[in-house]
Amino acid sequence: MTTKILPVLLLTLLMLASCNRKLNYRDGKYRSAREMVRLKKAGRYSSSRPTGKSKTIRTAPSGARTKVVTKRPLRKGNATGTLASVIETARSYQGTPYRYGGTTRLGLDCSGLLQLSFGEAGVSIPRSSNEQAVWGIPVRTTDLRPGDLVFFGASPGSRTITHVGLVTVVDDEGVDFIHASTSLGVVENSLESDYYLSRFIRAIRPQL
Repeated sequence: MTTKILPVLLLTLLMLASCNRKLNYRDGKYRSAREMVRLKKAGRYSSSRPTGKSKTIRTAPSGARTKVVTKRPLRKGNATGTLASVIETARSYQGTPYRYGGTTRLGLDCSGLLQLSFGEAGVSIPRSSNEQAVWGIPVRTTDLRPGDLVFFGASPGSRTITHVGLVTVVDDEGVDFIHASTSLGVVENSLESDYYLSRFIRAIRPQL
């Protein structure tokens, strides 16, 4: 009797393990169903492309560990005229630390970076990210161009705008944007990263 019951028990345990297994697995992480749908809809994006800085931990002979940060090479955009000038100005602030309410090279916040960059090109734009979000014509992510503004929430699925960036490059490799990150200061990132795609809310095109 025991020999007949044992295979049945093993089969039952295997079925239970299979039912409990999480299916939404991507890039080494388990994703919610909502995130998976969002990533699938963004079919033009490839998570395999480098999306920012890469970090390498090295151990010295003495046993001390050091962190080496490698930046992704800057890609050239195809903006022209005023928008090319705005993007060039924004890129000149790379490395500037984040400072809430900041509008100088001593420190910038995300909307301050945009106001300053447009201002130096002779274009006056609103100060806050919420005001900037209605300063232009809405565009789809598939129609983005350099100079467009992209807006994000603080967490995945949020519809409350808390962050803004400026699109710098759009080509076959994807979309890059520059922004003032709270942790890294002014930096250029890829919109294709899971982090930014999951927090993306809308994009607008400035009417110059």
